[in-house]
Amino acid sequence: MKRFNTPQSGLAESHVMQIPFHKPYITEDEVREVADCLKSGWLTMGPKTIEFEERFREYIGSSHAISLNSGTAALHLALKAIDVKPGDEIILPTMTFTATGEVITYFGASPVLADVERETHNIDVNEIEKRITPRTRAIIPVHFAGQPCDMEEIMELARKYGVYVIEDAAHSLPAWYRGKKIGTVGDITCFSFYATKTLSTGEGGMATTDNEDWAQRIKRLRLHGISKDGWKRYSRDSSWFYEVVEGGYKYNITDIESALGLAQLRKLEWMWGVREKVAALYTEAFAPLEGVITPLVKPDRKTAWHLYPIKLNLEALRIDRARFIEELKARGIGTSVHFIPLHRHPFYRNCFGCTASDFPNAEWVYERVISLPIFPSMKQEEVCYVADVVADLCARWAR
Repeated sequence: MKRFNTPQSGLAESHVMQIPFHKPYITEDEVREVADCLKSGWLTMGPKTIEFEERFREYIGSSHAISLNSGTAALHLALKAIDVKPGDEIILPTMTFTATGEVITYFGASPVLADVERETHNIDVNEIEKRITPRTRAIIPVHFAGQPCDMEEIMELARKYGVYVIEDAAHSLPAWYRGKKIGTVGDITCFSFYATKTLSTGEGGMATTDNEDWAQRIKRLRLHGISKDGWKRYSRDSSWFYEVVEGGYKYNITDIESALGLAQLRKLEWMWGVREKVAALYTEAFAPLEGVITPLVKPDRKTAWHLYPIKLNLEALRIDRARFIEELKARGIGTSVHFIPLHRHPFYRNCFGCTASDFPNAEWVYERVISLPIFPSMKQEEVCYVADVVADLCARWAR
């Protein structure tokens, strides 16, 4: 069966579909779970949240899973758990969302940006070692688009220099590195359940770890530093008494969000499988195109396919990335750019002295990268339409 049209002039004008960058996959299962929560009368963190944590922990295979109200909160409390102090340095890739870097500044610590690999957009292990100093406290590898970083090499570096590894797995549910699920490799792993993520609760996050002390501290810190099970104090068998043992935060998730999470978790691998099929269709369609560089997935890992990031081969085209995005938009196709590197933002540039010349690979990627629509409810004709429009634009703007 022929899946893709031959690129033809006039494709967009004759047939325009409207395809958003992302659409959450919500079914009656989510509706039932949320309705059950509403009928129970318990809306904030409670029994649904505890069940969600346990089901998530079982799925990942970690000793502990602690829910938070965002992936950012998970990163913040992970750094708090390992006692990051003012003056410490944390190494992270420049190709990430600002949340990864901003949580470091909460402590008066310094984000130390590293360049990335051109092929995967993941942090370059060689660049990590160049930046390790006596003040380095941790490394935060970011699994870009869902593909795990070179974790064996990163863990070896961490053990060599006595630093921790906090994984930013906002994109990586589910993902596998050498047969192990992401969430069981680093010291603490931080997931996001934001609206666009593979598993979505609207807002939310999770931290996984095998360290009992860190897990218990994150649990305390997420709810004002209350000693134990503070959420239970309004249940039938609870006591009104509680103690605040350290200053904490209001970072708990709600039972409404956890109800969504339970329903989404039950079909997580099915949703991942659909994303994988969409990615395969794109890769097949773009293989003959000189103007497109498709994502590289290393053979010893599986990506979550949270994103499908193409890169434009600008040497083969008479159009830049910004204009290409506008052309896609005019044809009804939603896109995004992941990411504007941190060193390009005034905050990181002015406060930490970052310059573009320090990050040649990230600069090269940023000029070319476009994230295309990829979501579980995407139909094959929609995938084919996106592929045909990209091919048409490459043909029109070829050098």
